[in-house]
Order: sequence, then structure tokens, then C-alpha cells
Amino acid sequence: MQKVSIDEFRQYPLKYLNQVEAGESFIIIQADKEIAELKPIQSHNKQLRPFGLCAGEFTVPNDFDEPLLDELLNTFEDRFKLY
Repeated sequence: MQKVSIDEFRQYPLKYLNQVEAGESFIIIQADKEIAELKPIQSHNKQLRPFGLCAGEFTVPNDFDEPLLDELLNTFEDRFKLY
């Protein structure tokens, strides 16, 4: 990674920004002290998943939205009681 003085960066900012756009990174120094790092932003463009990606992988039972059995419901309620 190249080191560039603050004065050099101030004098030619577009030169360095164009190099960053091309993928290079720089450390900006002032009085022999590193004060900043100039680097490209990593693209986080996430593509949407295609519709129906898991089609046919599983089936949802017809009673999936029915209330839980009392026995099972009591087990959960007892386990997660707040005292």
C-alpha cells in the first residue's frame, strides 16, 4: 500500500481518487504519522433470490396454522416462564 503525504493528496486529489476507483489503496500521512486510509468501497450489491428457489423441496401441512396442543403449549410456557 502506497503512502502519500497530505500535501501531495491536496495537490492532486483527482489523481489519487481515480487510482482508488481503479482498485488501489493509499495511506495518507502528515508529519510522518498515518492519519487516514483511502481505499475503494467494497460493493455489496446483493441480487434477489429467484422466486421459487426451493419449489418442491418441502410441503407445508394443511394444519400448520392450527393452535398447538395444550400439552405442547404448556411445555413451552413452563420452559420460558419469567420469574
